[in-house]
Amino acid sequence: MNTPTHNIGFIGLGIMGSPMAGHLIAAGNTVYVYTRSKIPEAIACSRAKICQSPQEVAQRADIIFTMVPDTPDVESVLFAPNGVASGLSQGKIVVDMSSISPLATKDFAKKIKEMGGDYLDAPVSGGEVGAKNATLSIMVGGAEATFERVKPFLALMGKNITHVGGNGDGQTAKVANQIIVALTIEAVSEALLFAARAGADPAKVRQALMGGFAASRILEVHGERMVRRTFDPGFRIELHQKDLNLALSSARSLGVSLPNTATAQELFNACVAHGGKAWDHSAMVRALEQLANFEIGQKPL
Repeated sequence: MNTPTHNIGFIGLGIMGSPMAGHLIAAGNTVYVYTRSKIPEAIACSRAKICQSPQEVAQRADIIFTMVPDTPDVESVLFAPNGVASGLSQGKIVVDMSSISPLATKDFAKKIKEMGGDYLDAPVSGGEVGAKNATLSIMVGGAEATFERVKPFLALMGKNITHVGGNGDGQTAKVANQIIVALTIEAVSEALLFAARAGADPAKVRQALMGGFAASRILEVHGERMVRRTFDPGFRIELHQKDLNLALSSARSLGVSLPNTATAQELFNACVAHGGKAWDHSAMVRALEQLANFEIGQKPL
């Protein structure tokens, strides 16, 4: 795809944001960046233009991407003094790629539009690996015309790019994604724990299951993490907790029961109680191992 170069802004240079911004820079765009913490070395050594505030980013860029942890962080980046909103002018586009509340997203979009800007919510799935490899799945909410303008730049960061609907619908899709991911991690955890406790080799059980209907990306990647005991993130449990909080609070407002989502959240809570908020979310298995008094890889008595 021939991507036009542009003046791009990128706010939030963490585990995900740094490689995402890097892809935009590598494509030849002029990229204005801001982050609250230290500028990552890869960005500092690139052609990126370092700004002193979100306001400066918005003043200098035509399309402003944000990638920050949670709803209050997005609100602050956009609307605090020296925020993006104070630097906007007619026709500029804000693209929030964070995973936040769908309801708050609709409110943020309304405010940005009242200021003459356009707004897309474009949360991602694929984790650090997807960000580094530019293979993220991107779920987009907002006007279709705005989506078409921004899509060439999204294509520099991801592969599966879907316009889901209006503002907030991208975030709703991401919440649905996180429900499926959490419940699948829980299922893989139970299956491998059961197999190991029954005396089977969990690595070989995983290999056998990968050839059948139970195969999944989570069984492939996180199943291996469980067997090998490699729980460095990845995607931290505390971030998945945040996403499931969005699911459960939204479900309450809609009058929808999500019983297994609630169970997955309780297992994450148990991990955090054992010091695991920064573990990879595949470490949910550790909560089930505590309940079983048995660890995958341990030999049955």
